[in-house]
Amino acid sequence: MFESIENSYSGQTDPLFPASLDPAQELPHTEGTDELTKLSREGYLFLKANEIDRAEAEFKKMLELDENNNYALVGLGDAARKRNKCKEAAEYYSECLRHHPGNNYALFGLADCYKNMNLYAKAIEIWEQYLEHDNANITVFTRVADAYRKIHDFQNSKKLYLKVLEIEENNPYALIGLGHLHYDFKKYREALVYWQKIFDQNPENVDIRILTSIGNCYRKMKQFDRGVYYFEKALEKDPDNFYGLFGLADCYRGMKQQQHSIKYWEAILSKDPNNKVILTRMGDAYRYIGDYEKAEQIYQRALDIDYDSYAILGLAILCKIQGKYDEAITSLTHLLQADRKNYRIYLELADCYIHTNEKAKAIEVLQAFQQYGIKNQAVSDTLFSLQN
Repeated sequence: MFESIENSYSGQTDPLFPASLDPAQELPHTEGTDELTKLSREGYLFLKANEIDRAEAEFKKMLELDENNNYALVGLGDAARKRNKCKEAAEYYSECLRHHPGNNYALFGLADCYKNMNLYAKAIEIWEQYLEHDNANITVFTRVADAYRKIHDFQNSKKLYLKVLEIEENNPYALIGLGHLHYDFKKYREALVYWQKIFDQNPENVDIRILTSIGNCYRKMKQFDRGVYYFEKALEKDPDNFYGLFGLADCYRGMKQQQHSIKYWEAILSKDPNNKVILTRMGDAYRYIGDYEKAEQIYQRALDIDYDSYAILGLAILCKIQGKYDEAITSLTHLLQADRKNYRIYLELADCYIHTNEKAKAIEVLQAFQQYGIKNQAVSDTLFSLQN
């Protein structure tokens, strides 16, 4: 569970072009006699006012006067992009580039289209062409870095984000991107450095997503008390924030304060009653505090929504706890058919066999898990104790 914050800055207004790259600002200043200039200016004014139909009409008039006009082709691409028609927009930008190679507006727009279509390698290729003409554009650097992150190229992504910080020390796009990059690669301590820097700049008015992201880092590092601090600050801003509620519940679960975790699981379920993940977590919490009847009810609620292996596992553990070993063994054996690499199922099944004095079967179960080549300390320790 992790909320993406990458769009909270890079997409605040999400203009078609950053302020430094606006075709309307660079049109030639020709006295009123130039019809193309007039149409182009009007088209971009309509585009900025979100009057897309009127903008398209102006750009099409331009093509009647000049069939390969770069401003008209880019304008039509921008209009299509505003409608989220990325494929159509890409065709206009590509047409512009065929007649006007290196046009920076077309390159920028085309790369953004590829990004929005999740074609990150293509987006990178186009943005790098753009950087040949403007090698200090922070907006483009961060977009290329984001794209490298999406294709899991850690080194190139980090290099470009750091380049942005060389140009602008506290650039929020780069700080957020570096946080995401390290988080994606499970480098939580490093992610904290960048997100904490944003927090420290304005702790009273920091974006709620920064708070939940910092909290998630501490949660992942099992520093639950620190995570609680940031999740609580997030809920001060928005008491219904899912990520704040989930983070607090999970931190309290990690701290073995199940009654507190139940409070926040229930808060989530009051808004999203069919969330199976939350239902199984809450079932686990009731099981941990010994309220087996309530736990069974919650697990069954999850199963009434749809098949859920964790709910079945929870019910099987309840059977084991209550001494219903045969029932638990049957359930766990069936569950293994659907989830053969879940170490927890093997441990619970082996524990059932231990309780029924079938040591050889317990060993066989744990050895079957090890055949998958997955290392798990709990499985290894249990197997060692059984064999010695």
